[in-house]
Amino acid sequence: MHLYEYAVIRVVPRVEREEFINAGILLCSPKQGFLKCKLHLCKEKLLSLDPKVDIDTIEAHLNAFEKICLGGKTGGPIAQNNQAARFRWLTAMRSSVLQTSRPHPGLTEDLDGLLEHLFEEYVA
Repeated sequence: MHLYEYAVIRVVPRVEREEFINAGILLCSPKQGFLKCKLHLCKEKLLSLDPKVDIDTIEAHLNAFEKICLGGKTGGPIAQNNQAARFRWLTAMRSSVLQTSRPHPGLTEDLDGLLEHLFEEYVA
């Protein structure tokens, strides 16, 4: 069994209204060297919350989540940290257009399968 934490990635187009759509899942298991995200931005739902939202900018920021998860130089200085530190940075509380839920812990034998399950449950 592998200890993990996950968080739901949310897009909050108008922070003052606190309305959001789920756009992805972050899953981290540092002892397994595992940090991945799975993303999907439903543009129709997003536009229903804010018809003037800048979708290209939001997609660019979501892509940054993916680059930070992968690590390496393309993800910038944050991506140079270990998986646990990157997960903590990505899930830090912020009041911006991209936010995450609080991290939730659990145990699993299949991290990739869990990522798919959580994605289907909360995003798809």
